[in-house]
Amino acid sequence: MPTQNLFAESPREVGLDPEKVEALFNRAEREVKDGLLPSTQIAIARNGKIGAMRTVGRAVQGGIEKPATNETLYTIFSCTKAIMSAASWILIGEGKLKPSEVVAEIIPEFGTNGKDKMTVEQVLLHVGGFPNAPYPQDEWLDKGKRLERFAKWRLEWPVGSKFEYHPTSGFWVIAEIIERRTGKDFRQFVHERISTPLGIPELRVGLPREYQNRHAQLCYVGEPLSDEERKKLGLPAMPETEVTEDAIMGFNRPNVMEAGVPGGGGVMTAGDLALFYQGLLHNRGLNGAPIIKPETLKDALRVRSGDYKDPIFGVKVNRALGVVVAGGDGMANYRGFGKTNSALAFGHGGAGGQIGWADPATGISLGYTTNGFDRNDVRLGRRGVGISSLAAVCAS
Repeated sequence: MPTQNLFAESPREVGLDPEKVEALFNRAEREVKDGLLPSTQIAIARNGKIGAMRTVGRAVQGGIEKPATNETLYTIFSCTKAIMSAASWILIGEGKLKPSEVVAEIIPEFGTNGKDKMTVEQVLLHVGGFPNAPYPQDEWLDKGKRLERFAKWRLEWPVGSKFEYHPTSGFWVIAEIIERRTGKDFRQFVHERISTPLGIPELRVGLPREYQNRHAQLCYVGEPLSDEERKKLGLPAMPETEVTEDAIMGFNRPNVMEAGVPGGGGVMTAGDLALFYQGLLHNRGLNGAPIIKPETLKDALRVRSGDYKDPIFGVKVNRALGVVVAGGDGMANYRGFGKTNSALAFGHGGAGGQIGWADPATGISLGYTTNGFDRNDVRLGRRGVGISSLAAVCAS
């Protein structure tokens, strides 16, 4: 759990409206009450503290089904990308890394098969051209296998020619860069430079085995939309990616949890996630020192993806350096921010409906997690829009 003094005595203490928070929490627990999701956990924070947090439902933890509590840990999947991005921003601020650097000059093993000119920024923007590069889960703890995979990976399209989301491959490269430039395991670096200074020591990328009995085991729920249902709704077919049911269920395995895949292996509470974003909003640790050089943080949150568009919905991706920015073009709901956040809101969602964002305009940050993976992607998307929209207006 976060340091105790990071919990407000009430929502009002941090300028949140209790009635609006209750409406938010009622929405977050609806699918648990309806019997669809096994459990959910949500936390809303402001002014550097958690204003309110709630966990409902049951989850298998350590092989035993029990009530989920505020101490239950959840896999946040690609919400992890914001944490790993912040780790890279720390290095940029310290002059140990530049977004314009060529990856192969940092990791020579990577510079094969046409990947020799790719920059760090292109990796963080998902325009590198290797979205489906193979790296089996059982190899994730093997550093040697990581480098072997880097050397074998081939481009699926020319570097920089288009945007296509890289679920895991790109952030393995970021993790290796962190290790080369710091001499520390990327998991250790996150813990020392982000989790501990912010007072959230249980925010982890990679869950040690001694804590895995608190992890909410993942499960799939619901049925996917049929092709006919998608057609009636005017929706495109979902592309096939590495995010399969087998891959997701693999995150219940001890070695996979321990590995902490940098693109999606963060395990923590919703409170930890909300406080991570408070750390970015206020950019200071418990000792008052900045986590990231202020000018670096400002530049990292600058949208730099230009006209790159999402291949599914055709909207601009609005990407900063590793995270997404809501933008003021009316498309924020497609980017994971609901309909009421400001254009400045930033963050990164995760598979299965995990939510993590902060809005500089209101000072609100949100963490939402669930261990139930809904196969109905439309229902899942609407849930995220509803929760984020209600959270964004909770300031009193």
